[in-house]
Amino acid sequence: MEKKEAQRESARLRSEIERHNRLYYLDTRPEISDFEFDQLLERLIALEKEFPELLTPDSPSQRVGGGITKEFPTVVHREPMLSLSNTYSIAEVTDFCNRVEKLVDAEGGGKPEYVAELKFDGVAISMLYRDGLLVCGATRGDGRQGDEITANLKTIPTIPLRLDMPDMPLFGAALSGEIEVRGEVYMRKADFERLNEERPEEEQFANPRNATAGTLKLQDSSEVSRRRMHFVAYYLKGIADETMHHVERLRQLESMGFVTGKHYKLCKEMTGIAAFIDEWAEKRWTLPYETDGVVLKLNDVTLWDRLGATAKSPRWAIAYKYPAQQAKTVLQGVVFQVGRLGTITPVAELKPVKLAGSTVSRSTLHNFDEIERLGVRVGDYVMIEKSGEVIPKVISVVLAERLETTDAIEVPEACPECGTKLERPEGEVSWYCPNEEGCPAQRRGRILHFASRNALDIQNLGESLVAQLVERGLASDAGDLYRLTLEQLAGLDRMAAKSAHNVLEALEKSKKRGYDRLLYALGIRHVGAATARELSHAAPSIERLREMSQEDLAAVPDIGPVIAQSIRDFFAKPWAQAMLEKLAAAGLPMQAEAAKALLNNNFEGQSVIFTGGLERHVRQQAEEMVRERGGRIVSSVSKKTTLVVAGKEAGSKLEKAKKLGVRVIDEDEFERML
Repeated sequence: MEKKEAQRESARLRSEIERHNRLYYLDTRPEISDFEFDQLLERLIALEKEFPELLTPDSPSQRVGGGITKEFPTVVHREPMLSLSNTYSIAEVTDFCNRVEKLVDAEGGGKPEYVAELKFDGVAISMLYRDGLLVCGATRGDGRQGDEITANLKTIPTIPLRLDMPDMPLFGAALSGEIEVRGEVYMRKADFERLNEERPEEEQFANPRNATAGTLKLQDSSEVSRRRMHFVAYYLKGIADETMHHVERLRQLESMGFVTGKHYKLCKEMTGIAAFIDEWAEKRWTLPYETDGVVLKLNDVTLWDRLGATAKSPRWAIAYKYPAQQAKTVLQGVVFQVGRLGTITPVAELKPVKLAGSTVSRSTLHNFDEIERLGVRVGDYVMIEKSGEVIPKVISVVLAERLETTDAIEVPEACPECGTKLERPEGEVSWYCPNEEGCPAQRRGRILHFASRNALDIQNLGESLVAQLVERGLASDAGDLYRLTLEQLAGLDRMAAKSAHNVLEALEKSKKRGYDRLLYALGIRHVGAATARELSHAAPSIERLREMSQEDLAAVPDIGPVIAQSIRDFFAKPWAQAMLEKLAAAGLPMQAEAAKALLNNNFEGQSVIFTGGLERHVRQQAEEMVRERGGRIVSSVSKKTTLVVAGKEAGSKLEKAKKLGVRVIDEDEFERML
């Protein structure tokens, strides 16, 4: 193809792809199938590879991702991104409106109007467009500055790469054609469930918001693209007419190509606000995404600056949050699940009940001590609640309605998977199946843990595939994975040649994950990711680790006698030795690489632990930042711990740190220390 013809064809494809993108995401009336859309995109990518000079910054091909970002530069926000004051009370919303009306009256204004919007449960971001082209996107961070994540944001289909701007005078001359758009990145319920289905239980996200926050800070933008994020806009700044009311700005954002959620309403008085809140208390569960409340803003944007803000929150807006929903149902039975370490977990089978927009029929009871604490019996009426509006849990028993026909929940005598008699080690709350080598559930669990994201991250190796491999005798441990053939995989249920090839390709990539991740992937009891790192420094090869005595191991930081004994027990098991031989033969990293040079020594000598929810960092990446600066990550608080970084809702670890006099800092101080 000649260059001129390629130029015309690429322009046509870009226009056609963006048209279908808008039809699918904004108008919800697609004209072509996903396959046909992918064909158009692949054709464009092929042309841009053949003629690199045709690639433009706003090309739809940029949404595919693929670049690796080693670090996220800091961006200072033009105006602070303040967090809203929260309330769970309609009375406090009324107080807010009365307070605002007094302030507006003092300013000489009339009766204010409000815009009520659904509060998306996602992650706030800010984006800068120059002459209509997306040039920078950043996280909220501490409100003053955030991380630049433009490459990741470009993969989100509901973020325009170039604005639909028929009215160019919209740009304010003082800002040289620059406007700022703020909004929320979120994950739809179906996409969240699909993402969690691909991950082992211990690596699953608690809710869509956590999944969104973690995804936005991934270094691989192609993985961000694969997770199907969405964006809703709610803020527009930099237009020529700065007196334009907020509701009109939302409509302007829609005309530019943004999704605004559409479920917003102009309210002139408190009765309209209360009606909107009541209307969406139940209707929100019918939406394909999570919402946790209603945001109320003054419609007159000129009042925003005049009313100002407190140190943390604007005076012109407030967020009403819906309380956690509960439901009453019947505990009809209990089944017992077997984990990778043989742990027996009781799971409640519930009479199906609607809760927070979905039907709940199961809930973990954790262990038999929890059953005793709740005092729950089969046949009881119980109250359930969704933790983070996602994970259901039994919170209490309705004793006033207990029937005489209820039955106690007894500890099973034998493993439900292999029939082996259960054991309960002294001092532990859980019961275990001791048949490590022969129990199918433990085999499946160990393989899934080996393939999990923080271990060797073997994509496409999900629960159903692992179950088939174990059931058919194709894999009894992780070492057997590397002996699988294309023919064996393609012969399994719901596996075509392409899917089988993807699994083999993922297995090959896993060989390059690193020695410390292999140590974690082995699934040694009590050895988490942080402990595996310490072991990789103390024993830079599997052979050295195998030779270390219990005393040598116990002397390693963050190990101690219990973990040391667990490591020695692991290497004494014949099946573990056989697995290690298979892994070595397959070319897995059985020794550590040369240590990397430190970025600086700001954390030298520090033993650091993170607790609670971090707002601006993914936990794993924050820990890596500490290591890159000479610090150690520990998994529990002790007298040897020197620093605790406490996020939101920090619990027992924070309390223990205070009792021991360990220094505690927040996320702001952590960033300054970096």
